[in-house]
Amino acid sequence: MKPYVDENYRTKRDRENTGIGGSSLGALISIYSGFLYPEVYSKLLIFSPSLWVEPNNNFPMMNFRVPYKTKIYLYGGAQEGSKMVKRIRIFEEYLKRWEKKNLFDFEFKTSINPEGTHSEFYWSQEFPRAIEWLFYDNRENPVEVKPHQNSIKN
Repeated sequence: MKPYVDENYRTKRDRENTGIGGSSLGALISIYSGFLYPEVYSKLLIFSPSLWVEPNNNFPMMNFRVPYKTKIYLYGGAQEGSKMVKRIRIFEEYLKRWEKKNLFDFEFKTSINPEGTHSEFYWSQEFPRAIEWLFYDNRENPVEVKPHQNSIKN
């Protein structure tokens, strides 16, 4: 897919300007893609990852001679089920262990929304902060916005 996009659209093709991301199962495949092809992707946007599919977090790992610097933005909502935040925290621990073994050189940020559910609404609220952190070298934190969703009554 990336070769098609680079061939048909004006893109910055280098690793530093290339990321992959998704939500739910899309987040899971983004983790796999980022870890399998670290020479392609320098940034991973991981929203509400379906880590339950691989409960032991045995992601495919390869020993690279030089660890690639990879930025990872993790997001999850505390209202997504009893295990979402726990699984994200466990995944963070795996990232730290892999980094200590010099398999990767990670920079990651985790955002947990206490009100967040497994929905596009909350992902869309977090998206601007994630993109800013991943792709822009700013020294200030983005403005924090408290997402809320009003019910539509018929």
